[in-house]
Amino acid sequence: MRPPLARQIRRIILEQSKRAHVGHIGSALSIADIIAALYGGSSIGGSLRIESPDDPERDRFVLSKGHAVLALYAAFFLKGWLTEESLNTYCGDGTALGVHPEHILRGVDFATGSLGQGLSLGVGAALAARLQGSARRAFVVVSDAECNEGSLWEAVMFAAHHQLSNLVVIVDLNGQQALGYTREVMSLEPLGERWRAFGWDVHSVDGHDAEAIQEIIAGLNMTAGPPHVLIARTTFGRGVSFMENQIKWHYWPMSDEEYDQALGEVATQVRAMPGAEIEPATGAIQ
Repeated sequence: MRPPLARQIRRIILEQSKRAHVGHIGSALSIADIIAALYGGSSIGGSLRIESPDDPERDRFVLSKGHAVLALYAAFFLKGWLTEESLNTYCGDGTALGVHPEHILRGVDFATGSLGQGLSLGVGAALAARLQGSARRAFVVVSDAECNEGSLWEAVMFAAHHQLSNLVVIVDLNGQQALGYTREVMSLEPLGERWRAFGWDVHSVDGHDAEAIQEIIAGLNMTAGPPHVLIARTTFGRGVSFMENQIKWHYWPMSDEEYDQALGEVATQVRAMPGAEIEPATGAIQ
């Protein structure tokens, strides 16, 4: 039996961040289960509908918190969209795999990294699908710190006004940002009530329960009504004890000793996501 998908994603995050000697580790670990839910597939449905990243009718995905892109690269590799050789160019000279996603990479729909801007792209993708009479949907993962940005709330109002029911936002509510804890920089609570006040369909979920995320998405009305937001409560640095809720792991790279400990801790995690294992012969996510 293969390890659960989120554990495989976390392992790749650690391996690649150590090889490239770069940070943003805690941010990527925070969304590993969310990415697993979206890209992993499931018997109950609810994941992104992407048969191929070249299919014009595929669902669109925007990783607005682009600095967490290692989790996305890991999913691409596990789906067979990236070779190991390409993955190992992360943060190297001339690579398409930078510290933020670039749309030149197959599977990346929108380049992101300027925080607070990604939701506008997702809103545009959802509106474009409606105007074209397409059944495709748009999904956006934003950080809780992005909810400090006025541009995000402009997009929130626009989406609600146009009743973009084919739009799903997942807020990675890990409670911290680059230079401090969110509650101290700018308090967001009650975050769900804020989104609801703007006319959104609001759901709260454990952001480390991939199956629960999929179940909520599977039950959404994505053909009529308001846009949807999942307030996903997560732990920054999830899965590595010395990184969890620690601000410094937004930027710091790991030492050899820290890397060995982190890999060991991730290897012992046992929570599984049903229907999200890797078939050894093909590498395809089932």
